[in-house]
Amino acid sequence: MTQPTGAARRRGPFQVGDQVQLTDPKGRHHTITLEAGKAFHTHKGAFSHDELIGALEGTVVRTTGNTQYLALRPLLPDYVLSMPRGAAVVYPKDAGQIVTMADIFPGARVVEAGVGSGALSMSLLRAVGDSGSLFSYERREDFAGIARSNVERYFGGPHPAWKLTLGDLQDNLVETEIDRVVLDMLAPWECLDVVSKALVPGGVICCYVATTTQLSRTVEALREHGTFTEPQAWESMVRNWHVEGLAVRPDHRMIGHTGFLLTSRRLADGVEPPLRRRRPAKGAYGETEAPEKVKPGRFLKLAEDRADASGEDYVEDFDRVADERD
Repeated sequence: MTQPTGAARRRGPFQVGDQVQLTDPKGRHHTITLEAGKAFHTHKGAFSHDELIGALEGTVVRTTGNTQYLALRPLLPDYVLSMPRGAAVVYPKDAGQIVTMADIFPGARVVEAGVGSGALSMSLLRAVGDSGSLFSYERREDFAGIARSNVERYFGGPHPAWKLTLGDLQDNLVETEIDRVVLDMLAPWECLDVVSKALVPGGVICCYVATTTQLSRTVEALREHGTFTEPQAWESMVRNWHVEGLAVRPDHRMIGHTGFLLTSRRLADGVEPPLRRRRPAKGAYGETEAPEKVKPGRFLKLAEDRADASGEDYVEDFDRVADERD
């Protein structure tokens, strides 16, 4: 039985060409590519790559300066954070969220726009597998070259599910019957027309943006487009913990804000999105313009009657009264 692409490089004894992550006693990492006859040198001594070739993962090697290094294959998060970069990478915490929340499944047909250094592409390729398809679009030739090199180095060669196109998504997207679209770009709202035409009903669009202004504009554009469900937006933060005996505390440093994620689903053709029954923020609409079924007078009356309640409670009360009236 043929193994999935890259699987052979993830198990078994170390071989020539394998990447190895060396960890010193202070937890510092060095990543090397094994070559017969070559040596790894540091200011604390050296050792030959031949000592690792044929050895199992989890082996400890000792330099001529008597410093020990633990040898393991780098995990995908390790590889992503240490590989050559052209553009900033999508951090592992966000890539994991994208794969899960966008429901990237084996065999899926996925479009990715904004390849950068290829970090997210590797997560998407592992999720869709050899039977799926990942159509990636990158505007910059230098970024595309770095991404291709990183992806092929990680998988040990070209991935059969990956097609990388140099150019703008709006001008070059020809694929149809797409299950998922992931946009990591400055202005994802500019691509909604072509994305809507490519996505199957029920398909997911997932956008990764850096700023609140980008987030707001993308969400409003999805709402106004008329072919997508109400967007869901969030961000994630990761905080490691120091655990040493009874000294258990959060680390002083953490991976805080890296970007915002939002997802939405493609509606069936000819279907209008359900009416939003939510009280808008003041100033969100013009003085003479208000969403249907929103009666400011009734809402304000409820607010006066329940001055100790939260704004969200007002909305719930308004919706309940509106439902009873209807």
